[in-house]
Amino acid sequence: MVETKKEKITQILQKLKSTGDIEGVAVITRDGLLIASELSEGIDGDTFAAMSATMAGAAETAIQELKKSSADRIIVESKNTKLITIGAGEQAILACIVNPNAKLGLILMEMKKASENIKKEVK
Repeated sequence: MVETKKEKITQILQKLKSTGDIEGVAVITRDGLLIASELSEGIDGDTFAAMSATMAGAAETAIQELKKSSADRIIVESKNTKLITIGAGEQAILACIVNPNAKLGLILMEMKKASENIKKEVK
């Protein structure tokens, strides 16, 4: 049976989440619509998608205003969590909710791989 794009993206998210220290993941459009997610119960996916896209868009605009380059990733840290977004092509953003004590090296590497795979699915 042929898998749908959403099923393929969901598999990518499940694999990423299994890396460890990732509490939730989502693929969202750059205008804030939820494509697919693996989020904890109690998190409203639509609100999370909209706010993550807004945050990513604002950060990208600020970086571009500096005339240096575009943002590779955006990391927001709080006492209880980290939120990391990374582009997944021109159409999508990968957002991860990460344990605050997580070592980011492995997570960032796995996010980069996942974003490249998502980019192929979201054309």
